[in-house]
Amino acid sequence: MFTGIIEEIGSLARIERKPASLTITIFAKKVLEDAKIGDSIAVDGVCLTVSRFDSASFEADVMPETFKATTLRRLSPGSDVNLERAMSAGGRFGGHFVTGHVDGTGTIIEKRKLENALYITIKIPEELAPFVMDKGSIAVDGTSLTVFGITGSNVTISLIPVTQKDTILAGKNIGEQVNIECDMLAKYVHRMLKQPMGQKENITMAMLADNGFID
Repeated sequence: MFTGIIEEIGSLARIERKPASLTITIFAKKVLEDAKIGDSIAVDGVCLTVSRFDSASFEADVMPETFKATTLRRLSPGSDVNLERAMSAGGRFGGHFVTGHVDGTGTIIEKRKLENALYITIKIPEELAPFVMDKGSIAVDGTSLTVFGITGSNVTISLIPVTQKDTILAGKNIGEQVNIECDMLAKYVHRMLKQPMGQKENITMAMLADNGFID
């Protein structure tokens, strides 16, 4: 589990490609301070397992499902990546619940500066739109962000100066792809509304209202 608060920007040192999988080595500093084999580190929002590390880098494997569903297959040596260690039980929780299980990729279609904010509009897959709401949470390349507008499948987020500086998002160009993870709670609620819960009838909005869960 992650918070979506990026700890540092790493750099891809090496990449070993197979037809539908990867082994990547990433230069890093902060996320290696307490690293152990088997630790989880989110790379551009994708939860990966440390398989090898030294004082300057760590190695992780990207399996076929992750290769297919994320932007990691587009990386090349020298690519910058967002890095975050799995959250600790006693740490502050500054973002939102991020699992590191990417739902799909989106494409940046607009960037505009307004005062100290950088607004970015991303076209996401239509099937992900029901899980996104105005003022709700979304993880973009592993960064916890607030949705400031959604029109159809176009989602607008805003980067404050510290996020512009401490993540890779501000440097991405129109047409580039990003990893999208929708809010976990929205996905659970959607699933509950669609699936029976050991009963003959599905949970519906009317049922929730009748039982006092919503107004």
